[in-house]
Amino acid sequence: MKPLDETTVLDALRQVVDPELNCNLVDLGLVYSTEIRDGHVRVVMTLTTAGCPMHESLVEGVRTALRALDGVREVTVEVVWDPPWSPAMMTPEGRARLGLA
Repeated sequence: MKPLDETTVLDALRQVVDPELNCNLVDLGLVYSTEIRDGHVRVVMTLTTAGCPMHESLVEGVRTALRALDGVREVTVEVVWDPPWSPAMMTPEGRARLGLA
């Protein structure tokens, strides 16, 4: 059993892919922070645009991915718009995946 820590949470969130960009949320730079406390995981994230048609699907994907982890009892996802997302927030892996490296 892997410990429930930030690395484990981020690895799980890499399984959630934005279907429009075909890149995971972590490498897109959409995950701003994670907090783990007593089996409760809180994720603060954004989306590429405020009108993203995949909003609910991506948030539910985050919940599903995290609920599958050992030790997770509750998941809270907070979508924020400040700071606004920009391609500069992407990881080098995300930029390479989208041909922006």
